[in-house]
Amino acid sequence: MTVSTTTAAMPATPTEGLLRPAITLFVVLSVVTGLAYPLLTTGVAQVAFPDAANGSLIVKDGQPVGSRLIGQAFSDPKHFWSRPSATTPMAYNAASSMGTNVGPLNPALVDAVKGRVEALHAADPGNTARVPVDLVTTSASGIDPHISRAAADYQLARVARARGLPEAQVRALVDQHTEGAWLGFIGEPRVNVLELNLALDALPMRP
Repeated sequence: MTVSTTTAAMPATPTEGLLRPAITLFVVLSVVTGLAYPLLTTGVAQVAFPDAANGSLIVKDGQPVGSRLIGQAFSDPKHFWSRPSATTPMAYNAASSMGTNVGPLNPALVDAVKGRVEALHAADPGNTARVPVDLVTTSASGIDPHISRAAADYQLARVARARGLPEAQVRALVDQHTEGAWLGFIGEPRVNVLELNLALDALPMRP
């Protein structure tokens, strides 16, 4: 009587049988999540929300002059000024969106606010109204495109005088560019500074 010593062939290592399905799953998921899904979401966005998908750009004379979502620096008295920005190395740098992280008890914040208040008073010495807080403090993002309606009203007389326009005409333009609360109750009325200044620039100035 003979006893067979033949045994079934076994994988060289315990993981050898798992290698092929693992590679297959990796390739499939890479195609689905790294190629198909981004292409699908990009296509849907371009069809359903083309303006937002392309950066909400504002175009003038065929050239982009900015975005509705990113603030810009304005210092000319003929323009409404934006909220201060703490981004570096330059103001309103969308690639470095951030706040100052300076607390309310930090003397640096007090000094910065005082300096901004003095600059506003120097630009419009006759204005005795209370300075709106968003004109002298930076935001968390540093690239806010809007100011409050109070901040726009504070600057209205200066802009009208610098342009030789009646305050009523400038106020009407501010009214046209005032956005209400989102869904009617979330947030406060606000004004997009870039859009308002572009509308101002389209008006003829008087001496």
